[in-house]
Amino acid sequence: MALYAELHRHLGGSVVPRVLWRYFQRHSAELISRFAEYSEFEEFYTRPRNTLDEYLELHTLVESVQTVETLPYFIYRLLRGAYIFENLAYLELRYTPYLRTPAHLSQSQRIEKMAEIVEVVGSASKLSEYPIVTSQILCMHTRLPYEVNKAIVDLAAQSRHNVCAIDVAGGDSYYAERMEEWIGLYDYARSLGINTTGHLYETTAGCYPQLLPYLMRIGHGIQIPLLYPELLPDLARRNQCLEVCPTTYLKTGTLEDIRQLKTVFDRCFDAGVDIAICTDNAGLHNVRLPFEYENLLTYDIINFDQLQACQDAAFRHAFAWPYSQRPVSLLNGLLNPQPARVLAMRD
Repeated sequence: MALYAELHRHLGGSVVPRVLWRYFQRHSAELISRFAEYSEFEEFYTRPRNTLDEYLELHTLVESVQTVETLPYFIYRLLRGAYIFENLAYLELRYTPYLRTPAHLSQSQRIEKMAEIVEVVGSASKLSEYPIVTSQILCMHTRLPYEVNKAIVDLAAQSRHNVCAIDVAGGDSYYAERMEEWIGLYDYARSLGINTTGHLYETTAGCYPQLLPYLMRIGHGIQIPLLYPELLPDLARRNQCLEVCPTTYLKTGTLEDIRQLKTVFDRCFDAGVDIAICTDNAGLHNVRLPFEYENLLTYDIINFDQLQACQDAAFRHAFAWPYSQRPVSLLNGLLNPQPARVLAMRD
């Protein structure tokens, strides 16, 4: 029974360890030659890192094998797991299309290839056996030059049937030296009517208030309620939603204890700021969305009413959810028919 919406999941970090291991065994055995058995690979792939930068290096391992030819393989297994094990009705996948193009090509050739990547991801995401509403968020990247990042924005504008928004990835500590570029690119995107989110206020090094007015949602954003709660009224006024990914902050060394998130949720609820609970990199964490819910409840970070509010917020802030209600409301209508209909059935 599909019930939930996932707003922040990276394509590179979405591949669960077992699927990636099997792919390497069959096609790229040299990449896992140093691991004697699967358990060693899983421990390496999912263990916590000391910093966000160290954590993000793992993405390059998967990006190198996610190509035009292999993306359908990975996406099929991703959607199968999301539907069967996570009860997802809606999924936004985010990634940098440029990093899925052949590295030996010139920059201009790789830019031209990006549209093919978007089409392949879009086609592979339409599975009748696992009916999840999907859309793509295209990520600009701190390692890429302005020309490539602008081309990513233009591609999002040209691919609205597949793409619902843009983002910027690559570590929020690197934004400062190119801040005018990011502001210009986001302003350009908004002028084209493109939805926007962005990795911001994830770490203490990524706090840039000048970018906030350009974002419709905020990727992570936990440092706002933790360190800058005075900004919360502005977020509420702009109807901005935080995409909070609990396990990430333990894996990246951003937080020492998941219970530190209680302050994040409490202050956001008090200020009227919506939170969508997400996984970020479900494969790297070997964690699925229902576990994120359960973990927050187990540690008394939120209660069941607050969990439902976050689940409602995820659908309300979903960029491409086509219905006015979330699935549980539609199911309630089916399971609780009108009294007149009940009488007719009894007759």
